[in-house]
Amino acid sequence: MTTISRPRADIEVHGEFDLAAAARFLTGFAPAGQPDSEPGALRVAFALDGEWTPVGAVLRQRSPGEVTVEVHGRPEHTDAVVAQVRRMCSLDVDGTAFPEAGARDPVVSLLQALHPGLRPVLFASPYEAACWAVLSHRIWMTQAVRLRRRLTERYGTEVDVGGGVLRAFPAPAALAEMEYQPGLPGPKIPRLRALAEAAADGMLDAAALRAMPAEEALKRLQLLPGIGRFSAELILIRGAGHPDVFPRSETRLHEIMRDAYHLPGAGVAELAEIAEAWAPFRSWVSFLFRVEGEARMRESR
Repeated sequence: MTTISRPRADIEVHGEFDLAAAARFLTGFAPAGQPDSEPGALRVAFALDGEWTPVGAVLRQRSPGEVTVEVHGRPEHTDAVVAQVRRMCSLDVDGTAFPEAGARDPVVSLLQALHPGLRPVLFASPYEAACWAVLSHRIWMTQAVRLRRRLTERYGTEVDVGGGVLRAFPAPAALAEMEYQPGLPGPKIPRLRALAEAAADGMLDAAALRAMPAEEALKRLQLLPGIGRFSAELILIRGAGHPDVFPRSETRLHEIMRDAYHLPGAGVAELAEIAEAWAPFRSWVSFLFRVEGEARMRESR
């Protein structure tokens, strides 16, 4: 088990943010697999970007403008851990102007009112998002969740996070040597190994991906084995945390939008034109559409 210490740091929040809402989302997001162990707090374990050391953090919101991070890792990793959880909670983006997207679009205004303070909650890294894209491709969500859990149990590392043990997703070095995993379809294994090697080589660096024009980043990601347009969008938006990309390949989002705007025959180009009014937060608004769509699906069951 990883030996830990507990340095702390504060994150200044710009714009509305509700950590409790983020924690509720992550608890219910099956790929994350994180338990709800402390109401209002968010506990996470992950491999540190670049170095891939397993670390953990506990986030608590002391005031609307401040989130405290309790770091579970070596003291010298404190800044890197805080930077990574800032991205994971979309706190590295100034959200002060986000309400303006609602002022321009009444549908978005309603979404913001239904989910106050909820920002996109991301995978720990583009690498982890890419692995999820491969694991979940062309199989049921429940199957993909089981595969991810088995991979994490076998190749991940335990981290004691505030008295509770969580497992960090396997570091690239662990997956790069994987030869067999029960239940994992054969073609996915070499793709996961290739993604692990790409991450180790710095090809899935969040800052580098976000620094590129979005279309260029998406094209580069599609050069990776098993990564098409849909998966590339997932990696850029939910892994690297790009705040302003409209997902052109996410058909479920498009269905939700057609229903919300009463446009049953709208094509992707028309929906993308509607989304222009959401800039520079197109990723954020798309996230709220998906969250609301999933909530309504659960209510109808």
